[in-house]
Amino acid sequence: MKDLQIKINPEVELVFNNYPDSVRNKMLALRELVLETAREIDGITNLEETLKWGEPSYLTKYGSTIRIDWKSKKPEQYAMYFNCTSRLVEVFKRLFNNSFDFEGNRAIVFQLNDKIPIQDLKYCIKAALTYHKVKHLQTLGI
Repeated sequence: MKDLQIKINPEVELVFNNYPDSVRNKMLALRELVLETAREIDGITNLEETLKWGEPSYLTKYGSTIRIDWKSKKPEQYAMYFNCTSRLVEVFKRLFNNSFDFEGNRAIVFQLNDKIPIQDLKYCIKAALTYHKVKHLQTLGI
């Protein structure tokens, strides 16, 4: 894996630390999957980890923002959010309908006890992190 320059907003760590114990490791696993996937993509040398709407968010030069969060009003689930005006979730639904649960055109939703199909999720993350380079492709390069 190549080196990836990660610009980290220190406030993100506070958000992870404030998640309940039952969810923190799930959220950190999603974070690590985003970082690992970014390292595997040719052309991505910089990733920014910041907060958008108080949620850990990941941005690249040619990508669409990925956010991850758990909300106390739905304590049994957590999610990975995508720009709702993009084609990302629309394409994910077509390709991975049997792998994931979706929330509208904006999120992949996980239950706390779900076994996440890692490879499928990495395809989704890759499509988001490279979105502006692949949005013209029918299946976003997946």
